[in-house]
Order: sequence, then C-alpha cells, then structure tokens
Amino acid sequence: MGPSADISAAPEWRALADHCDEMAPVHLRELFAADPGRADRFTASVGDLVVDWSRQRVTDHTMELLVALARRAEVVERMEAMVGGAPVNASEGRAALHTALRAEPGPAASERSGGGAASTDGIGTPNEDRAAERSDRGAVAGQMQRADAPARRPAPHRSDWGTAAGQVQRELERMAALADGIRSGRRLGATGRPITAVVNLGIGGSDLGPRMACEALVAYRHDRVRCRFASNVGGSDLAAALSGLDPAETLFIVASKSLATVETLANAAAARAWIAAALGEGAVADHFAAATAAPEAATAFGIDPAAVLRLWDWVGGRFSLCSAAAAVLMIAIGPERFSEMLAGFRAVDEHLTGRPVADNLPMLLGLVAVWNRNFWGFGTRAVLPYSSRLRLLPAYLQQLDMESNGKQTRLDGSPAGCQTGPVVWGGAGTDGQHSFHQWLHQGADIAPADFIVFAEPDDDLAGRPGLDRSSLDRHHDLLAANCLAQAEALAFGSAAEGGGIGDDSDGARDDSDDGNGDRSNPHGRCAGNRPSTVIMAPRLTPSVLGQIAALYEHQVAVQGAVWGINSFDQPGVELGKRLAGPIAAELSSPDPPALGHDAATNALIRRYRRLRNRPC
Repeated sequence: MGPSADISAAPEWRALADHCDEMAPVHLRELFAADPGRADRFTASVGDLVVDWSRQRVTDHTMELLVALARRAEVVERMEAMVGGAPVNASEGRAALHTALRAEPGPAASERSGGGAASTDGIGTPNEDRAAERSDRGAVAGQMQRADAPARRPAPHRSDWGTAAGQVQRELERMAALADGIRSGRRLGATGRPITAVVNLGIGGSDLGPRMACEALVAYRHDRVRCRFASNVGGSDLAAALSGLDPAETLFIVASKSLATVETLANAAAARAWIAAALGEGAVADHFAAATAAPEAATAFGIDPAAVLRLWDWVGGRFSLCSAAAAVLMIAIGPERFSEMLAGFRAVDEHLTGRPVADNLPMLLGLVAVWNRNFWGFGTRAVLPYSSRLRLLPAYLQQLDMESNGKQTRLDGSPAGCQTGPVVWGGAGTDGQHSFHQWLHQGADIAPADFIVFAEPDDDLAGRPGLDRSSLDRHHDLLAANCLAQAEALAFGSAAEGGGIGDDSDGARDDSDDGNGDRSNPHGRCAGNRPSTVIMAPRLTPSVLGQIAALYEHQVAVQGAVWGINSFDQPGVELGKRLAGPIAAELSSPDPPALGHDAATNALIRRYRRLRNRPC
C-alpha cells in the first residue's frame, strides 16, 4: 500500500469499524456460551509460551478482517524488511536489526576474522592483545543504511546482515570474556583484589532491560558478584547503588550508545571521582568498562580500549537487551544462561518470519492490539505479571511500546489518520489486586490486560525459611489461582461468582440479574466484558524471558507497520534534552541569568534560584 496511503482510509479499516459497531452489544459471556471451542481456537503457542486471547472481544470474523488489514498495510513485507536489514528507520536512515543480536551463532568470530581465540581471562587484564577483537569497528553502520536494501529476509549471501551477525558474535565472545573473568575472580582491580560488585551506569534502554532481566533471573545470578544499577541523575540513585561497596572491588559499566547522555555522563563522572578519591587517578582504567557505539569517547573518558564493548546505531536502546548494553546481565547470570535467553528471543524471531499472518502469534497479538486501540477506543494496556520477579517488566515494556509508537506522524511525514500507541502500565500480581485492580474491574474506562503466569515456582526458593517444597507449591498455586480468577472476573463480571460464565449447578444459565450480581447491591456489580490475554509458561527461565520480550517487541513493530509510523526513532525525546542544557546553565549560574523562556518557565527558574540562595 505504500507509506503515502492512510490505512484509516482503506476499505479493510472501514470493514473493521462496521464490524466493531455490530460487536458493541455482544458480551464475552455470549461469545463463550455460543462457541464451546472458542478457548482452544484462540489459544496458540510459540516456544514455551502458551497464549490465550479467547477473552478478547473478537470472533473468527474479527480475526479474518484483521488479517486482511495486515495484508493491506503490508505488515509481512515490513517485518521482512526489518529482519532483512533494510533501513526501516527512515527518519535516521538506519536499519532496526535487533534480531541480528540473537541470530544463530556460526563459526567463532575469531576464526572468521583471522584472529586468535578470545581470551577468557576478562577484558582489560594486562598484557593481552585485543587488536583483532577491536578490528573493523563501525563497518556495518554504513552497510546497513544502503537505500537499495531489499525488503525480504536476507539470503545467505547477504554480506551486510552476515557482517552484522559476525560482529555481534565477536562482541558476545568479548562480553563472555569479561563475565567469566569477573565470575571466576580472575578479573582484578587496581589493588589486585577480585571484582565483587558491578554497577551499571545507563538510562532508558541501557537500564530498564538489563535491570528488569537481572531481577527476573535472580535464581540464576552469581552468588558472589553483586550487580547494581544507577540511572537517575539526581544523585540519590548512585548513592544507593554505591552503598556498602568497596571501591577496590567495584567495576562500573558505562552503558550508552552515544556516550553523550547527560544523566549517564554525570553518574559516570561521579563514579570516576569516587574511584580516584579512594584508589588514585591511575586506578580508573582498572575499574571501568563501557558499552557504546562511540568508543573514542569512552577512551577519552579514561576507559581502556580493551574494555570497550561495541554497540551499533542499527539497534535502538529499547531493543538492546541482547547486546553489550546488557553486559551486566551476562556477568550476573553467566554466558551460558545469557545464550539461553538469546535462544528464547530467536525462537520467537523465527516464528515471526516463518509463518503466515493467520498462524503468526506476534502478528495476531499486534493486530488484536490495533483492534483494541483503534476500533474499541481503549487508550491504555495493562501488563500484569503474576511473578514478583517480573515486577519491572511493565516499566520495560512501557519504554518499548510508548517510545516506539508514541507518534502522530507517518513515514512520509503526513499526520497519522488514527490513534497510535496506547499508554502501557501495570504491576505485579497479587500486589496490584490491592491497588489498581478496582479500577480495572469497575472503572469508567476499559484497559485490555495481559496476564503472565508460570506453572512452576522458582526452584531456588525451596528450603528457605518457611518455604519447604510443599509450602512453596501451595503459595504458588494460590498465586496462579488469583491470576486466572482476575482474568475470569474481568471477562464475565459478577456472573463468575456463580460458576464460570453464569451457569448454575444444573448447567442452566441464570439471567435473573443480567449476570451483574445482586440488583439490591449496585456497588458490587462488575459488568465484565473487559478483554484480557493470558500468557502461560512452565517456569521463568532465561529462555522464557527472552521469548516474552521478543513477543512484545514484535507486537510493537506490527502495530507500527499497520499505522505506517516509524517505530524505531524517538525524536520527541530529543526536544526536552535540547531544552534542558540551557536551563541547567541558568539554574547553576553564579550571576543572575538573562532568561528568554516563557513566563512560567522563567518564574520557576527564579524561584528555584531563590530557594538555592542564588541571585535572581
């Protein structure tokens, strides 16, 4: 259909709008009562994930119309172009090749490049020749931006995609060397003591993904090496991260693609001063590493070039969990478990590119999200993991979705003719049930919800005080029961109290109160008909975490393809950054600054300066 065509003007869009009008009076209770096979038909699997979207307000006809819309929007072609390395990030002339980060590993990168085997002693150890590992930096960046890149999955002879995969594999080997060196105790600080604490300094995609994954996979973390994070520039975040740490045993990883992010640079400078004050300026190189696409800037900061891991401009920060931006995660869980996570991502990648739309789970879920956003008008989406270890997942997905699709401009620069990305929010169950679930069940607005639940508890918890295996199983069964109950209650409302979808003991449906509970108590009525999807997996493992993250990544890309927007840039974020620089100078100036902002901003700057006892 092309970028100049407004999808909301397409006949397939109009057909869905008409269908939504027809569906408006239909309750989920009716859909289930009329279709006993619905739950099986609207359940599919990818990897270890079983996804049930039968409680979405869809029918077979809905899905047929959504598949037709995907065909009109050329969603398959857009996904193939993305995976194939075409410059789908049109505003920046770049590829969005995050799938290359988890491609099937080939021969060792050192063999492909003609260099020697990678050391396992840890990046930055003395007297090691890293020249081969640092060769051809940046070679891929230009290749991936070629305007003639085909919009199909690359054939084996495609040198650009193959070069990307080769460079990724080499950096994974270098990450593994760093991780193994620290985990084994061979990676030493300036005083000769082993590194026992790693602090990741990053923000956005260089923080949210690795932080979420480190917490999610705590069962697999090294028992000696502490991994911490500092992202916020306020100072308290870094102070908390450094609490109780010994500078002689601490390594900082500065994770920033540009190495120009104000927050990260401020924290890195403070961390550098902390090391220098305790160990001397000469110790800095032994206590810092970096993950960046700007290696020269890292070297200028004082980081040993051998300790600079490579990022690329064809991977956005929010898609970088499989890259060196997550070096801290590899240190925490080890290279083998990190490889398992990559394999989980890869399983969903292969599903995305290997199946037609009607049998393609990421595409179908992305289309259902379009259905909810554009035709039902649901402006938010709740993500509800029933695992305390996934409590940071909603924040990670918030950036992934809202930074990708929070736009109003199509690829050709014209305004989008429809609503685009929703607000993404959520929290871990069962805590959320005692917080915002009241709004989910009885609020004036409707938020489609994604429930994530695991069949098995985390094995590492067994044997801890009060949690033998049997008690752990009872705890976990109760957690899972709450998850399934919430999905049932949202879909069917107060009728769920009487048994499933409003059936009484003899199977006859009781419509005496219209399925909304006791009419004498209107405050207790829950209307139901609120859509949700349930994602279930056997256990929270590195592979399963990768599958979950990839499933959402591809949903986001599918939605962007339907709307005709660029899901891989973030120009709106840059405006605030540009404005913050001059304001920061005006706030800290020793002399009264000449202010040229709007009246409100000028007044707030003066008020701030007065509170800081600075002349206005």
